[in-house]
Amino acid sequence: MTIGAYLPILFLVILSTLFAVGSMIAAAKLTPRKWTTAKLQPYESGIVPEEGKEGQRFPVKFYLTAMLFIIFDIETAFLYPWAVAYGELKVFGLIEMAVFMFILIAAYAYVWKRGGLEWAE
Repeated sequence: MTIGAYLPILFLVILSTLFAVGSMIAAAKLTPRKWTTAKLQPYESGIVPEEGKEGQRFPVKFYLTAMLFIIFDIETAFLYPWAVAYGELKVFGLIEMAVFMFILIAAYAYVWKRGGLEWAE
């Protein structure tokens, strides 16, 4: 392969870097600087911070939601390369993806049955 085959990738890296840096500079210059006590308080997943409770734990619902996001994010990340390579994998790839999807659907059903998708207490 010649170096010319990598020029589109180099162009994409340079363009994405310029966009990221430009966005950060624009945000720093255009953001209003009026600070209030409400803006300076920590805010985490709808939990109002309370004074004097050191070592207070977050509810399990917070961690469950984070783990669910990771599970389904990984699922999406694995589906795209599988779809691209499906022509080479043939039936073996189809069976492997069926097993993978079965495990994820079983996890989803378990979480649903346990009430992990319910937001109301």
